[in-house]
Order: sequence, then C-alpha cells, then structure tokens
Amino acid sequence: MLDRLKTILSNSLSDPKAGDPVVDIEGQQIPVRIKRTAQARRISLRADAVRREIRITMPVYAPTAAALDFVTQKRQWIAARLETSPATVQIGHGAQIAFIGEPHRIVWSAANSRRVRRIDGEAGFELHLGGPEDLVGQRILRWLREEARPIFSEDIAAYCRKAGETPPALSIGDPRSRWGSCSSRGTISLSWRLVMAPAFVRRSVIAHDVAHIRHMDHSPAFYGWFDELFEGDRKAADRWLRAHGTALQMVGR
Repeated sequence: MLDRLKTILSNSLSDPKAGDPVVDIEGQQIPVRIKRTAQARRISLRADAVRREIRITMPVYAPTAAALDFVTQKRQWIAARLETSPATVQIGHGAQIAFIGEPHRIVWSAANSRRVRRIDGEAGFELHLGGPEDLVGQRILRWLREEARPIFSEDIAAYCRKAGETPPALSIGDPRSRWGSCSSRGTISLSWRLVMAPAFVRRSVIAHDVAHIRHMDHSPAFYGWFDELFEGDRKAADRWLRAHGTALQMVGR
C-alpha cells in the first residue's frame, strides 16, 4: 500500500501537467501542494484545515521520494490536524461573531439602517443593520475590514513610537497561511481577521511585525527586541492563535 502511494505521488509530482497529487486521509481525498525553494533547508509540512490540503516546502535539491516519505510518515498527524477544523461560520441574523475578542450578536431588521451599528445592549454587544437580508454576511464582513484599518494603524503607530521608527505602509488582506508580515521595504501586511481576536493577540502580531523593521530575521536579537516592544505575553498570544486561529479563518467562508 505504501509503495503504491509513493508511485502514484511520484508520477504526479514528476509531471507538472498531471496536476497536484491526492492522498487518501481517513477516507478523504486531500491534495498535496509541493513547493521547492532555495531558502528551504529542510522539508516542512503543513496540513491546512481550512483549505483541506497538505502543503510541503522543501529544498530544490531534495528528491521527490523524500517528500513522499514525509507525507506517509505524518499520515496520522495530518488526519488529526484536519479533524481540528471547525464548521464554517455563516453570518446572518441571530448569529454571533467576534469583534476585538468580544461576542457580538447580529440583529437584522428591514427597518434598520443599512449601515452597521455596534450597540452595547443589556444582553451584550450587538451589530444592527438593515437592507436586503441575503446581503447581511457581505456587509458584516465589509464592516469588519473597515474597522480593522484604524485599529491596526493605531497599534502600528504606538509600537513605532516606542521603537523610534516611522510607521510603514499598511496592507490589509485575507491570507490563510500567516497573520502578518513585514516586507524588506517596510510594508506591514495584516489579516483583517485579527480584528476579531482579543486585543493582546492582535497586538502581539503587530508588535512582531514592527520588530521586524529592525531585525528581518528570527534571531535572539529579534526576540529580545520583540519582547521589549510588546507589553504582554507573546507565547500566550501564540497559544491562543494555535487554538482559535482556524475558527477565525472559517468565518464567512
């Protein structure tokens, strides 16, 4: 069985026209995406519970057989990782969505304004809006993206003042593989979904990227500077993202 799996994957990977190989994980057909890069020093594997796919990054000189061995060795881990994926969160009247770490109930009424309003009611926070009911999800997601920019910009400015740096350009997107990054040109890119996370989690990601303005690596000097900038427990923030990050990725999918 193992040899047959290797043969199927090897044939698929050696011929780019054959498309991505597919492996059977607990009865599910999971595609395998392989990326060779000069920066890779070892083979690494990621099971994406949101996209339902396996991603392998490996050195350009590494043989395909090594990647296939890695997949087969990690089959149980891959199955467990894929099982952690929560259900897709549909956004509509009566549903709950997080904003700055707090649950918000969505309240739609044809009598409400189309503009989303955040209400601090007796039963907790609510997001009120009107307009066509079938567009509620789109408008809530758009509202979250719009709210994210000033919140992120304020955090970046605060950490840049502390670091003695000029605030860089901010790019907001919806990447699945990372929450934030800082380019060599100084642009900070963030996932809008961080606006749903608790403040200490969001600020940890942003402090991490501001620290990269001075240290474009993950050296001890970088982490020392990161710890100097960030007022909280970065390891606790990392644990929160590992536990709840996939759920954030499922909102509105």
